[in-house]
Amino acid sequence: MASVRLGIDFGTTRTVVACADRGNHPVVGFTDAAGDSVEWIPSIVAERDGELRFGLDALAVAEDPTFTMFRSFKRLLSRPEAGPAQTVAVGTTVLPVADLLARFFAHVMDALHTRSDVRRSVSRGRELYAAVAVPANAFGAQRFLTLDAFRRAGFHVVAMLNEPSAAGFEYTHRHRDTLSSRRDLVVVYDLGGGTFDASVVRMAGRRHDVLATAGVAQLGGDDFDLVLADMALARVGLDLGKLPARAAAHLLDQCRAAKEGLKPSTRKMTIDLDGALGRAAPEAEVTMAVGDFYDACMPLVQRSIDAMDPLLGRADGEAGDLAELAGLYVVGGASELPIVARALRQRFGRRVHRSPYPSAAVSMGLSIAADGAAGLVLIDRYARTFGVFREGAAGREITFDPIFSQGVELPPPTTACMSTRAYRAAHNVGHFRFIECSALDDGGRPRGDMALFGDVYFPFDPGLTSADNLATVPVERRWQEGPRIFEQYSLDENGIVKVLIRNVDSGYERSYELARA
Repeated sequence: MASVRLGIDFGTTRTVVACADRGNHPVVGFTDAAGDSVEWIPSIVAERDGELRFGLDALAVAEDPTFTMFRSFKRLLSRPEAGPAQTVAVGTTVLPVADLLARFFAHVMDALHTRSDVRRSVSRGRELYAAVAVPANAFGAQRFLTLDAFRRAGFHVVAMLNEPSAAGFEYTHRHRDTLSSRRDLVVVYDLGGGTFDASVVRMAGRRHDVLATAGVAQLGGDDFDLVLADMALARVGLDLGKLPARAAAHLLDQCRAAKEGLKPSTRKMTIDLDGALGRAAPEAEVTMAVGDFYDACMPLVQRSIDAMDPLLGRADGEAGDLAELAGLYVVGGASELPIVARALRQRFGRRVHRSPYPSAAVSMGLSIAADGAAGLVLIDRYARTFGVFREGAAGREITFDPIFSQGVELPPPTTACMSTRAYRAAHNVGHFRFIECSALDDGGRPRGDMALFGDVYFPFDPGLTSADNLATVPVERRWQEGPRIFEQYSLDENGIVKVLIRNVDSGYERSYELARA
């Protein structure tokens, strides 16, 4: 029985699925509880007395006051402290984030089988192969958690792409005629519900070479909704932070719907306070000028543009001349706000191409990647610097050893980018403090966003190999030239790092897949 190839874009507010179908990549439709057809699954979970409902099932009980709704849980993954052991409270239920993700993706799997317009094609027993995505600047923990959760849900993950890189595939599929030998650079601007990413991609023939990436982990449509909610409440003297949780959530839903309904010609927008706040509403509704909302949102748009500046400067240096830029490609649900394309044109003076399906561009690009029939080749980049703190100057100082630098090419599938270290140990125990960071300063020290992995301890002293907890063993300097130690690091196509540490003299070794504890 033939396999089914899917592209699944797990978004902050909505999860969108596209299906490879004989060279086409349509978005999958789902039937919600009301019998209506929607082209997405809401990325939400509802809880009541230990019962959890996900996605479309959670949406069906959104108005039930006995359920607690939890939205935008993808944002938990973009925090530096994210890791497999991280827990989250959903109403009265506390569970690991890893389990929350796996159960949500299991709901996506079930929805494909039972309430999608491709349910006959994805009948149970057929293998579902999927390409999935993460933000370009995702920490390793987010990559690990996302990949692991999809696999636990039963999907066969054939590729994990950076979100703007996937949208680049959709650009080539739709706008190949804008590319030429003289203009083959495209900037993909991806403003989603919770994150902003951008990439400069050289598109030559069927090869996509990502030259540089940039992003802001906590910037997206949710933030625009907050701006609108604050504006509406300011008109009636209320504060969002002082509202009951359910009333605040309803108000944000109202604001999201009003924002998504804006057109370039819209001049006024109305927020239904009575529907959101009930009897607590001082007025039934408030009406605001759209221009005022746009003005209040411009600092957020400017943050995305500021994040792109170093990216474009780097592309200019690598590509020779930004005159080679074919255009900017705007995708992501939040990018539909009319001021986004306008601000980009004013700032960069380049043609802005808007995807006709901005909320689905990433899933369609992922479907192309999963299909493989298009023959597109992606050369992507590692978006952060990975390294380890080591003792230097005979233990008198701590130095940072970068192992994989920002911008290194990610390897093709089934291969790995390798880095090795060899030395003689001086201490009885090796204490490895691995981190990822967004940048290094002029002195080679980490700066910006940093994610610290759970500490790794390795017994350099052969007598400690059976110790139950090396973290409790005092680190002591034992030798001038102790046993020979070999470290091997591998970076895979998904941006996940594995390390092997071996005592060459004794033959003892251990391997670790690095994600936060």
